Amino acid sequence: MLEQPPVKMKDGFQWKIDEMVARVDDAKAQQAYYYQQAVKEIDGAWVITDEGRKLMFATYSYLGLLKHPYIDQAAKEAVDRYGTGTHGVRLLGGTLDLHLDLEKTIARFHGRDDAIVFSSGYVTNLATISTIVGKGDWVISDKWNHASIVDGCSLARGHFVRFRHNDMKDLERRLQQAPEEAGKLVVADAVFSMDGDIFPLPEAVELCKKYNARLMIDEAHSLGVLGKTGHGIEEYFDMPGAIDIKMGTLSKTIPGVGGYITADEEMITFLKHTARAFIFSAALPPAVAAACKAGFEVIEREGVERNRILTRNVQHFINGLTERGFDTGVSVTPIVPIMTYDENKAFMMTKYCQENGVFVLPVLPPAVPPGKSRLRANVTAAHTIDDIDFALDVFEAAGKYAGVI
Repeated sequence: MLEQPPVKMKDGFQWKIDEMVARVDDAKAQQAYYYQQAVKEIDGAWVITDEGRKLMFATYSYLGLLKHPYIDQAAKEAVDRYGTGTHGVRLLGGTLDLHLDLEKTIARFHGRDDAIVFSSGYVTNLATISTIVGKGDWVISDKWNHASIVDGCSLARGHFVRFRHNDMKDLERRLQQAPEEAGKLVVADAVFSMDGDIFPLPEAVELCKKYNARLMIDEAHSLGVLGKTGHGIEEYFDMPGAIDIKMGTLSKTIPGVGGYITADEEMITFLKHTARAFIFSAALPPAVAAACKAGFEVIEREGVERNRILTRNVQHFINGLTERGFDTGVSVTPIVPIMTYDENKAFMMTKYCQENGVFVLPVLPPAVPPGKSRLRANVTAAHTIDDIDFALDVFEAAGKYAGVI
């Protein structure tokens, strides 16, 4: 008689794995799993997938710069000149003149002394916050900040506290709690990635001055979006130079990949010689660096008109949704939550939209709090008014189908 193999007991890792796999399998069984859906072709605001042509409402290309001919040509020329990669990390053999030119371009764009470029936006926040904040320092974060900011705060060796979302009285309470002699870093998104609202910069700047704190703002979703020329939150509030440390990504409005910090020369020198994610990560590929530099140049030339179109589209879309009975929360930007509150309703709406020509995805816990499920629709300058009207009709039908409106 053959012996039966011993039954393997589940450990803590396996319970977590099984729970997530079960959620994914359940969504797939309902044919409502649309994450990681492959896009085969991009045609302006439309994309081609295995299921056909769909209007894209899940992109971060806010100014519609994907496939811009000037940017694409810059990338092609960089490959012809440098090849597809670099010689390694930036401090050793990996720095090209392209990387230095990109950093100078970013610094000029934001009116700063210098800039440092990292291999991803997530890594930029993680590395910068954990490098700056040491033992005895305080890092004070808005409760709705992006996960990369939260993870950077958690990794830092200092004292990590949060303040209620966009609540400046609560921020002041936290600043008062910090020892006077401690280094203090206040961190917030400029535009919040799940709700589309804007950080109250003027009040925060005054509080940071009052309590001798440095202010770091993540411009990932505000670059190209805020301000008449798309230069971000400082332009939006007419406060040039008000922010101590500006973070941005190169994978949203700028159609590449990576992230950056721009600040005074001393801060950038410090980060280039102490931030582990910069020291030990390979440099951006030449094509990416060249495309990103070209992206900033396009915003300088075309930002006013593209931002005008984007603003018009955002207003038309939000007004259309609210007129149809949807709750879009506090958004005043291209990030528009379509609140369902219930997970199943979010899946139902997504399925209907995807099957009727609109590419949109649900945002569920833990990315948002329990009971706050939603579809997150992102508007771009590439959308036409006819595109938006088409999408509004689909969202309305989906909302009625799912019992949201």
